[in-house]
Amino acid sequence: MTVSSPFPFVRPARAAALAALLAAAPAAFAAAPPLLQPARLIAAAPDDANDAARVLAARRYASFWNSGDPDLARAALAPDFVDRTLPPGRIQGLAGALQASRTMRAAVPDLRCEIQQMIVAGDRVVVHLRFRGRFDGRFGTVEGSGQAVDFIATDIYRIAEDRINENWHLEDNLGLMRQLGLVAPTG
Repeated sequence: MTVSSPFPFVRPARAAALAALLAAAPAAFAAAPPLLQPARLIAAAPDDANDAARVLAARRYASFWNSGDPDLARAALAPDFVDRTLPPGRIQGLAGALQASRTMRAAVPDLRCEIQQMIVAGDRVVVHLRFRGRFDGRFGTVEGSGQAVDFIATDIYRIAEDRINENWHLEDNLGLMRQLGLVAPTG
């Protein structure tokens, strides 16, 4: 299903009630950055409350990567979150995700993320993300010169109790390293 409603996983009557509830939310919630919407959402039961909670957790985590807001990561990740494909040098858990975000934002201050597609199946959510920005900062010892950065990542989340408990991910790190000038282009 292609997403067109601000609440793609909720029936229209329930969406109106949810919109009214959100409109009455405290001002503190209004200051939070908006959550990213998937360009394409595929779910067997999009009206199911469990699927809706899984979609919400995945949207919060993608929105964290888009904005760098650590509150979104805290809301998305379980206290015992485990990264099953932990890159060398990254610490486990929430602290590792926050560290990775700070590192990327130091290199690409205008980093933006979009959810190209999201697939919900049981307790798993697969998210295909695209990241873009300009390398105007510093990555390790390398200083950027404003070159464009554009790479993809695919994550598989296991979600329980409305939070991401485990993550398996694959990023186009070779493409990113080439764009940052850390690896020579082929050809």
